[in-house]
Amino acid sequence: MSAILLSLATFCSTFAGGLFALRFRDRLHLILGFTAGVLLGVVSFDILPELFDLARERALDPVEPMVALVVGFLLFHSVEKLTAIHHAQEERYADHHHPRIGVYSAAALIGHSFMDGVGIGLAFQVSKAVGVIVAVAVIAHDFADGLNTVSLMLAHRNSIRRSMLMVALDALAPILGVTSTLFLRVPPTILTLYLGFFAGFLLCIGAADILPEAHSRQSSGLTIVLTCLGAAFIFCVTRIAR
Repeated sequence: MSAILLSLATFCSTFAGGLFALRFRDRLHLILGFTAGVLLGVVSFDILPELFDLARERALDPVEPMVALVVGFLLFHSVEKLTAIHHAQEERYADHHHPRIGVYSAAALIGHSFMDGVGIGLAFQVSKAVGVIVAVAVIAHDFADGLNTVSLMLAHRNSIRRSMLMVALDALAPILGVTSTLFLRVPPTILTLYLGFFAGFLLCIGAADILPEAHSRQSSGLTIVLTCLGAAFIFCVTRIAR
């Protein structure tokens, strides 16, 4: 029950991040710069260390999840390029964006949030103390998840209503993830493949999607500083939680 209660806190944290991004959408390029750093930090200081720890503990080959990382990166890159059906005429209209890409990006974050919930549930299966530590880490960076979701949607010219729908799904995902662990156990091999796959997704979103968008209209030193701060923020969160 403690896992379910803490997952409710992730809902509030995610939604607060989404509302923050919506409130300051006129400074979207700065938010996107911070978001890119956050995603880099999540992959580097949260997902990959967890992946390698799990592989070491279970004597699994770490090459397989790294292959999944490459597949995740290339899959998102391919989807982005192949679904941008008017890409040949992009140069004709500077403000031409593809709302579907924002939806796909947000969907990847929702998948990550679901597995955050799975992580909380599995941690509580180990012990209550471990579960609380993992939950605190998830709650802290779910604010950034909500911010990222709305930022991605708005960056690709999705409506505010659709953006809030996606952040609501992102907020619900950890609760569903925790609930799922009450009925099933995820094999460590599958979990490491998931971690690698979504690390690739998030790297592609941050490096190939968010950062170019952040600098497309108003590239500045402040945007770069915020990217660095985003990565530093996740580094601090993960160090405190460990």
